[in-house]
Amino acid sequence: MKVFMPNQDNCDRISQLLGSCEPAKSWQMLYLYTVLYITGFGAAGIRPCVSSFGADQFDERSKDYKTHLDRFFNFFYLSVTVGAIVAFTLVVYIQMEHGWGSAFGALAIAMGISNMLFFIGTPLYRHRLPGGSPLTRVAQVLVAAFRKRHAAFSSSELIGLYEVPGKHSAIKGSGKIAHTDDFRCLDKAALELKEDVINPSPWKLCTVTQVEEVKTLVRLVPIPACTIMLNVILTEFLTLSVQQAYTMNTHMGKLKLPVTCMPVFPGLSIFLILSLYYSTFVPLCRRITGHPRGASQLQRVGIGLAVSILSVIWAGIFERYRRNYAISHGYEFSFLTAMPDLSAYWLLIQYCLIGIAEVFCIVGLLEFLYEEAPDAMKSIGSAYAALAGGLGCFAASILNSIIKSVTGNPKKGQPNWLAQNINTGRFDYLYWLLAVLSVINFCAFLYSAYRYKYRSEQKHGNDYEVMENKLYDSPI
Repeated sequence: MKVFMPNQDNCDRISQLLGSCEPAKSWQMLYLYTVLYITGFGAAGIRPCVSSFGADQFDERSKDYKTHLDRFFNFFYLSVTVGAIVAFTLVVYIQMEHGWGSAFGALAIAMGISNMLFFIGTPLYRHRLPGGSPLTRVAQVLVAAFRKRHAAFSSSELIGLYEVPGKHSAIKGSGKIAHTDDFRCLDKAALELKEDVINPSPWKLCTVTQVEEVKTLVRLVPIPACTIMLNVILTEFLTLSVQQAYTMNTHMGKLKLPVTCMPVFPGLSIFLILSLYYSTFVPLCRRITGHPRGASQLQRVGIGLAVSILSVIWAGIFERYRRNYAISHGYEFSFLTAMPDLSAYWLLIQYCLIGIAEVFCIVGLLEFLYEEAPDAMKSIGSAYAALAGGLGCFAASILNSIIKSVTGNPKKGQPNWLAQNINTGRFDYLYWLLAVLSVINFCAFLYSAYRYKYRSEQKHGNDYEVMENKLYDSPI
């Protein structure tokens, strides 16, 4: 393992913070990026599919279907949180005691065991029948709409909007979807002209259901897009809060917790909140909203975004206090020295708030996307949530780069907001900026949620039942 890493013999904690350790060789960086991208590729295959596959196991005909689905997504996110807690505690311990090779090896063994258990259970699963590539169908609609962009809805050559006869859809795993008036430009993909009767092509003529699938995906975009800001805050907390904790006392009685374990507390708060969700939060929300499950999916996303604003506001308030405390007590330039009288556990307030935000927002979003996505595109709906998380990380990196380049004045000796010495930097300004951006984002979400209509509120042609189309293989 050492051959893939730069020499760490003279790289202590101070050298790491000052950036004076031996840099990695070009081939070592190439190896690192290759492995990271392979890991990301694997995660991209798992994350959008595992939640939708788990939700597929419940029978839509059951009277308790909605309740089971709601509990499943809470349990799913609880499992993800437990994994994060183990990563920030047990894996960190293995790394500190036995090195990176042992830590990654332990993860590889755990992943191997999980794969084995998954495949052992394959005969018991309920499988949605494959309906072909959803991305291909989306591409067909876009290409067909573009090719017929000059066709008029009142043309003498027009036969009508194309749909297969009967009550079943041409797409396996999907019921028929009635035509809607949104995004009329996409309807041109379903315009059946006289020439299409002679030589029909899926790249020139699509069914109404296929067009409506694409319309549904477009309608969904604003909701997960509004959660990108929450993921920006999560990313900033995971990095900035650790730097704050380095300057503070991390003792819990006689036990001193490693600073690298601080991100475990959001996971612990999520674990606690999910454990109390049905006994505490649902009855309380039910009294306010009147909703049988406490809140609708979009209401839960909105609650999460609102709480995330509170978390970043508190972070700004506390960081201002922490910085002023450091300066007034002579720690302005001693940012590597922990202040013994200022506990790092004040950070738990923002951690708990962001944990509450995650429970409401992310879990509500996963359930919302699963239920609202077209029948044969459930994994794409779930992928929207994962995409929002990834874009949040990219947005945080871009925001940090912009702040470093436009704040501060090196010629006058004024550090930027994200200076290495956080006692002279202005993390609090960044938190206030995030708060302002979050408020704007929340207003955009309220507008998008107000305009959105759930699929159950839309009129579906002939009330096609999903199960009539035999969308699933029963377990053996």
